Amino acid sequence: MDWYSLFKFLHVVAAVLWVGGGFALMLLAVRADRAGDTDGMLQVMRSVGELGNRLFMPASLVTLLLGLVMCWFWVGFTDLWIVLGLAGYAMAFLIGTLVFKPTADRMAAIIARDGVTPAALDQGRRILKVARFDYAMMLIIVADMVLKPTASDLPILSAMAVVFAAGLWAAFDGLRPSTVVAA
Repeated sequence: MDWYSLFKFLHVVAAVLWVGGGFALMLLAVRADRAGDTDGMLQVMRSVGELGNRLFMPASLVTLLLGLVMCWFWVGFTDLWIVLGLAGYAMAFLIGTLVFKPTADRMAAIIARDGVTPAALDQGRRILKVARFDYAMMLIIVADMVLKPTASDLPILSAMAVVFAAGLWAAFDGLRPSTVVAA
């Protein structure tokens, strides 16, 4: 095995932990929310908070660093698929930093101050709605890394644009107030 193959393998493992783990937790939270399971929703949100700094952030940084090493030594930074992947990573990083973390902190503060209230649960639901866009971005990044589109691959790029738009719609159309399900 050569160095590139080793770095690529580790890059994929880190991406699987980051993307797959977060996606599984998001599905559990959506399932608990739809069932009106407040305790289940809070447990998943606690798990997201605990794993965010211990697993997801480190795995995302390892994914980025290994990808950058592969680009630096073997691939380069000029191919469209590299640029799209880095832009997608930047967007996912900004969503985590500017939306998920402050919203989770607000939710934790509300729970610490007032207990589990509809306002606290609404913060959790806000995270879930934005996570729809975040995981649409993740799907685009994974497709980008596997398919490696060029500017002439219009069907692939068009499909990515549709997934991007669907993710935006699912997240931001859904930010209007939701009905609270009684527990």
